[in-house]
Amino acid sequence: MTFSLPAPPDRPLRADARRNYDALLEAARDAFAEFGSKAPLEEIARRAGVGIGTLYRNFPNRQILFDAVYVHEVEVLCASAARVRELGPWDALDGWLRNFVAFITNKRAFTEEMARESPIVLACRTAIYAVGEPLLRRAQDAGEARADVDIDDVLRLLSGIALLDFPGGPGQIDFVAGVALDGLRYPPALTGTHPAAS
Repeated sequence: MTFSLPAPPDRPLRADARRNYDALLEAARDAFAEFGSKAPLEEIARRAGVGIGTLYRNFPNRQILFDAVYVHEVEVLCASAARVRELGPWDALDGWLRNFVAFITNKRAFTEEMARESPIVLACRTAIYAVGEPLLRRAQDAGEARADVDIDDVLRLLSGIALLDFPGGPGQIDFVAGVALDGLRYPPALTGTHPAAS
């Protein structure tokens, strides 16, 4: 299945400008994770080792910077599907879904952003589903994942877990997600019909 993500602001061609651009993306990702979507732009520039003017030359406003970070992180998540495809059907699905959980856990600042129906968010969501669905279907075809769920069910379940506040932090989130994934491997206790089929 093919998909395309919206293009972030043009990445500079000159090596020094490109380093600044990449440093700003990395600093923004960390600052948004730490402070939320209202992270001070001055702090992001400081962490990137550049002036605020350089930040604005690359990202004219907060929304453009936020979108660029989000698209980049989705690209990384989608690219991780290619790295697990050589594994067996269940291991590939399990590995990618754990990457998805880490992506959601680290994107709490993006929760409100991800809920809006902007073209960028919709394109990113489509891209995530497009790489996850073949992995699930392959595991189902191999009899290694229950057949009565679709990728929407699985991603919503894991998103809900990843966004909860666990006292044990990321380690506990990963453990509980693992319990949910164990449930994905076994046939349902009761025969039923998927609500979407009703």
